[in-house]
Amino acid sequence: MRTLSFVASLVAAWGLGAPTSERTVLLGRSWEGRPIEAVEVGNRSGTPVLVVGCIHGNETGGIAIARALERLSPRDLDLWVVPDLNPDGVAADRRQNAHGVDLNRNFPWRWRPLSGVYESGPHPLSEREARIAHALILRLRPHLTIWFHQHLDLVWASGGDRRVERVFAHVSGLPYHPLPQLAGSAIAWQNNTLGGTTAFAAELPAAEPGPAAIARYVRAVLAAAHAR
Repeated sequence: MRTLSFVASLVAAWGLGAPTSERTVLLGRSWEGRPIEAVEVGNRSGTPVLVVGCIHGNETGGIAIARALERLSPRDLDLWVVPDLNPDGVAADRRQNAHGVDLNRNFPWRWRPLSGVYESGPHPLSEREARIAHALILRLRPHLTIWFHQHLDLVWASGGDRRVERVFAHVSGLPYHPLPQLAGSAIAWQNNTLGGTTAFAAELPAAEPGPAAIARYVRAVLAAAHAR
């Protein structure tokens, strides 16, 4: 109930209007058949923004933030929320998907074969989950994509609009760090493929976020989405 009260306060503070019914879209299924869904809220004619709560199955802190975002109805944003892109990894409490692939090394930009914890798969977009995200991003061409990760406690800025990234860092309280682009990552792929858009990683602390932290990160998402 405390999380709901924080969401209600955000609605009032941002002038978002009352939350409305959301549209849930089945994007596809994981290798083990679990659904991967997106929730669209806000204005379908607004600025497209995408938030992914979880891509590494042992980094689940962003899922609660994604669920809170689903309750908003921003008048000027077409907000798409994917709470969990890697449900097989979450079920197994492991970073990789059911094939043992790090989905954030499976995207086309400078993909190269990697093994171990960063196993990149046999070729770019070999994994269903990566193909699902790739197709959604090409379809939406989001002005902003935020990927929640753990446990570095920072904003990993790598190739996007630094003004937008700094706004998120300031509101969220996460330290801002320009860091290298990672070969095969979803973020590097978007920033180098879709001009005029920004993607970055919000690396949460290790602990699961509580209600106050969830509200702070939701505010940061909205602030970054409105930054120009």
